[in-house]
Amino acid sequence: MTRLLDVENLAKSYAGLAAVRHVSFGLDRGEILAMIGPNGAGKSTCFNMLNGQIRPDAGRIRIDGVDTTGLPPRAVWRKGVGRTFQITATFGSMTVRENVQVALMSHGGALGRWFGRADTRGRDEADRLLALVGMAADADRAAAELAYGDLKRLELAVALANRPKLLLMDEPTAGMAPRERVGLMRLTAEIARAEGIGVLFTEHDMDVVFEHADRMMVLSRGLLIAEGPPETVRRDPEVRAIYLGEGLVYDARHQEARA
Repeated sequence: MTRLLDVENLAKSYAGLAAVRHVSFGLDRGEILAMIGPNGAGKSTCFNMLNGQIRPDAGRIRIDGVDTTGLPPRAVWRKGVGRTFQITATFGSMTVRENVQVALMSHGGALGRWFGRADTRGRDEADRLLALVGMAADADRAAAELAYGDLKRLELAVALANRPKLLLMDEPTAGMAPRERVGLMRLTAEIARAEGIGVLFTEHDMDVVFEHADRMMVLSRGLLIAEGPPETVRRDPEVRAIYLGEGLVYDARHQEARA
């Protein structure tokens, strides 16, 4: 069976400095994979190559068997890839529902041909997505009025508007309170497994990683140094030395590992 995401020998350098060095990994439908590593490990560069924002120097990216290497972000999005960002990107002057409707119209190719009332387009589907992320009661509120945790839920609804096969989440819980972090990732995991969506996310909060990831991969200086189930990776000597720090014992219930 074809893997949802297949990355082979991905590499990128800047002025001779290797940001990502021949990284290979895969992701299946409904699987949640965490990508972690200290600052400068190459996580953002790797993410941006998958999303089409950066063209790799070498390697191949296949999504559901289709080669997407070097395609621009919009073309990658059209192939069924959704993305959320560390800093939320919503239209504050629009309502919560309208934010989702814009994404739906873009997916349907209707943004360039607005005829009639735009506020009726995709209303039912927008409401379905908002209900899915627990935002139905806020549909008519301006996005600018939302608390940060609710903005993250709205961003998730927007990312789901193109019915993605693959969801890329860049530090999805950054800036959120602990309870909100747990709620957002639990919701994401439930949706991903129910809809068969593969999720790749970066995260600094180790509680989130160990609670929700099926597998995790660790980057250091552009190299993939470990990959596997969270408990296996946590015990890896190289991970402990390079990422967690020499001699650091991580307790998932009480501590947050820091680079």
